Amino acid sequence: MTSPDDLKFQEFDEAADLLSSNPGASTLSISSPAAAAYSEEVKVDLLDDEDNQQESSELLGGEKQTGGFWTFEYYQSFFNIDTWQVLDRIKGSVMPLPGRNFIKHHIRNNPDLYGPFWICVTLVFSVAISGNLSTFLSEMGNTDYHYRPEFHRVSIAAVTVFLYTWLVPLGVWGFLTWRQSVERQISGYTFLETVCVYGYSLFIYIPTSILWTIPFNWVQWLLMVVAMVISGSVLVMTFWPAVRDDTKLTAFATMAVIVSLHALLAVGCKLYFFKVPMHTGTSQSGQQISPASNHTSLTSAKPQ
Repeated sequence: MTSPDDLKFQEFDEAADLLSSNPGASTLSISSPAAAAYSEEVKVDLLDDEDNQQESSELLGGEKQTGGFWTFEYYQSFFNIDTWQVLDRIKGSVMPLPGRNFIKHHIRNNPDLYGPFWICVTLVFSVAISGNLSTFLSEMGNTDYHYRPEFHRVSIAAVTVFLYTWLVPLGVWGFLTWRQSVERQISGYTFLETVCVYGYSLFIYIPTSILWTIPFNWVQWLLMVVAMVISGSVLVMTFWPAVRDDTKLTAFATMAVIVSLHALLAVGCKLYFFKVPMHTGTSQSGQQISPASNHTSLTSAKPQ
């Protein structure tokens, strides 16, 4: 059995010794105003520590603190992507699957400019170099042909590819933004997401431009159609969900314009950089004979 004295408050010996050694020391009561102020200071310090821990956890979690568009850090965030993400997006652009939106399944609210920039640069040089090589292979049997590298094709290819990659997405993004303000149910994409889709959709033309060096016109057209269907499917499956809630006329007209501009780029590159020369017949002496001169010579050769 416990005695009543055991239930009484027992002071610690150390506290009693301290009070006996320093009788003038002030004690702090829980109900005193000084104690309340001290507890508030402790709470403020704890809150500051929690805020600091939260900020550090956000930084460790990968949230990027970017400044304004005039700062270098703002544009640096667009190139913050690893190799595996770029390869996954390239794989999604060359193997489009029905029902898989490129932005939702591959970009995932993290668009980049690293992949589209290097894809466009590589496409410019592959088209220009392969076009010169294709012309050389096509004229290999022609004794009157003297090969001269056409370096101006690099400039023409650069202007064409980069204008297409920036101006067309700008127009598509502006139109979707305008329709989103008119029709609230339309879900648009950001400008950077639109540029990212167009940039990755051009990757299929890099191996296609290399295969265009095959000096057969029907093979080149077949490869162009295959590449155009693959890259065009990426654009259609990406932008169709953004316009299908609009009116039928607007939705189909928008997709027709997107596909037409994409086909115009492919056909223009094929006809300008990989045109097959048309050879005319030659006589035994090596002089060129046109059909009109051939007919005249045959007429003059008849006996009078």
